Amino acid sequence: MSDPRKAHEQEPTTHFGFQDVPESQKAEKVAEVFHSVAAKYDLMNDVLSGGLHRLWKRFTIELSGVRTGNRVLDIAGGTGDLTRKFASIVGPTGQVVLADINDSMLKVGRDRLLDKGVAGNVQFVQADAEKLPFPDNHFDVVTIAFGLRNVTHKEDALRSMLRVLKPGGRLLVLEFSKPGNPLLAKVYDTYSFSFMPLAGKLITNDSESYRYLAESIRMHPDQETLKAMMVEAGFERVTYHNMTGGIVALHRGIKP
Repeated sequence: MSDPRKAHEQEPTTHFGFQDVPESQKAEKVAEVFHSVAAKYDLMNDVLSGGLHRLWKRFTIELSGVRTGNRVLDIAGGTGDLTRKFASIVGPTGQVVLADINDSMLKVGRDRLLDKGVAGNVQFVQADAEKLPFPDNHFDVVTIAFGLRNVTHKEDALRSMLRVLKPGGRLLVLEFSKPGNPLLAKVYDTYSFSFMPLAGKLITNDSESYRYLAESIRMHPDQETLKAMMVEAGFERVTYHNMTGGIVALHRGIKP
């Protein structure tokens, strides 16, 4: 009979912030973070970015090239910022799917969009980015904003996104990245590991979740590494745009 302790010891590990955890536990741990912060997620985004996240998302929408009648998948769509704008662009002949692995975030996003009268062309799906439950060649545009760093197997997620895109379709990955200026990087580190957990404690009574979020940003691939990962997954014409000194980067790739 096999020893279950040995089986556990052999399980691959991955990072959860600065900790190493068994791969099978990461999704659950990330879910706990977002269950905790869901209700005040938008408020914290405004506080922590000084409102800049709205500009970053606006640029993402502009670069997406979304048009009337398009079909859009907004992965890790959370509280629905991008989905709401996409829904107004694609119109009644188009469709936007807001997908999130986290039930709490999905409920907040659905309630918020319904309150704003956004409903007819939006679908809400609880889905894992690594195993998207959609047909091949289905979407004109796929976006994932501030979600890829929480995915355990990023390569699998990128391949899954490629699969559901139509040929010529675009993937846009908006994510925290690495500042190019060493002085800015030092200031950003101090901000991330001092102010973010403090703000989390004061506003959501949860400093640990925001400490994890700061750590997860540091563990995410830098701009060139993520670009190479997208190329390896099969995307073409992969480019990225640094914003706010490289604190945030927007990667864009095309399905051949």
